Amino acid sequence: MEVKNEKFVTWSEAKKTLEKKSKEKELGYEQKNALEHLRKFSKLTDKSTNDMIEELKKIEKLKDRHIVSMVNMLPQDADELKMLFANEVVTLSDDDKKKILSIVKKFT
Repeated sequence: MEVKNEKFVTWSEAKKTLEKKSKEKELGYEQKNALEHLRKFSKLTDKSTNDMIEELKKIEKLKDRHIVSMVNMLPQDADELKMLFANEVVTLSDDDKKKILSIVKKFT
């Protein structure tokens, strides 16, 4: 199998897609498990997710994959934020970290 493109999606988008597919046809085992997981752990509404993404995009150092990770995981403190960037080359300033955490807290 060849991967032609890659797109990072939030849990909210994935849940919406799987719920739509479940109405069209029977979901496979993995898809059912994924949908169940998303229903339990996806905490934001579509509007909140989109608003949060727009605010996080204003921080220039963040790439799409970083933003999606933050929207999905909703880090509540500097340690949780640090874990999201553990394997990344990006170095965030203290101001950027504070901005990110304040944006996350605003939507949770």
